[in-house]
Amino acid sequence: MERGNVLLCAGGTGGHLFPAEAVAHELVSRGYTVHLATDERAKRFTDTFPAAEIHTIRSATFGSRNPIGVAKTIYKLAAGYFQSRKLIRKIEPVAVAGFGGYPTLPPLLAASAMKVPTLIHEANAVLGRANKFLSRRVSRVAIGFGDTDKLDGKEVTVTGNPVRPPVLEAASQAYDLPDEKGTFRLLVFGGSQGARYFGAVLPEACALMSEDHRNRLSIVQQARPEDSESLKAAYDSLGVQAEVSTFFTDMAERIASAHLVISRSGASTVSELAVIGRPAILVPYPYALDHDQAANAATVSSEGGAVIFKQSALVAEVLADELSSAINDPKRLALAAKNAKKTGKPNAAITLADMLEAFAKDGK
Repeated sequence: MERGNVLLCAGGTGGHLFPAEAVAHELVSRGYTVHLATDERAKRFTDTFPAAEIHTIRSATFGSRNPIGVAKTIYKLAAGYFQSRKLIRKIEPVAVAGFGGYPTLPPLLAASAMKVPTLIHEANAVLGRANKFLSRRVSRVAIGFGDTDKLDGKEVTVTGNPVRPPVLEAASQAYDLPDEKGTFRLLVFGGSQGARYFGAVLPEACALMSEDHRNRLSIVQQARPEDSESLKAAYDSLGVQAEVSTFFTDMAERIASAHLVISRSGASTVSELAVIGRPAILVPYPYALDHDQAANAATVSSEGGAVIFKQSALVAEVLADELSSAINDPKRLALAAKNAKKTGKPNAAITLADMLEAFAKDGK
């Protein structure tokens, strides 16, 4: 039974699109037709997005104080606003939801002005600038972490962060306690900047470990294209078994198979680690304006599910000691996996879909 159109809006990065995709799958299963409004960066992430149509909306970020730059940004946002009004008149959505990023501004502002019920979801433990601007202009606000900044005069619902179906499938796999003499599976990833840093420090750390520990390592690692060959060569020279790639399409399964994860702490990453339940060494991106990744990491580390290191502190010697300690104490890892899973919210997509249904039916 066709129940109407829902317009989901997200910036063109995985951190914004993955939660939107999870909600899209839930809405489609309920009989809704989903449209996605995003930007041109989204192409690499939308192969599995169940949208009837993907709409590229003009937008821009206020990254410059130069008057000419500001004028260009305002022009693009205005163009995106009128483009969004035209789209909303065409598809007549019963609700519009935003998942962060500047490309959500034009369609959410247009929908609000046109009296279409609107919702925004903030994945991080600190409100992003686009969502902070939109928060007082939309019908409802949902947040991924309970300690996200509260909003004066606005009802806020803690839903958790939606995770995609492969993550929910991976969550059914119990943590595989590493054998005291067997292979130790290490997964390492973290976006472009993270890949660069991890690609430099991991081989150095491995070189400082005992030969026995190096021989037990089986590393799966994300690398930048320009670094992948040199990273493979570094591991080969150390006799470390490693699979290096610029992108993994089966990341949920990789997380589930890992004994330990080393990664940045974006909201989607932290949420997926928690839902699946895997111990992690989290290294927040150090140059984030709002320090959102540090706040995200704290939500799971405070419960004993991960350890946090500042990038400047996690030098090769420290990482070598941390890895050796983890290999020597599998029971500690199992406890961390259990603690991480306690913080997970696997039903976030269902909760958000329920919210969209409810206020779409009410018309507000």
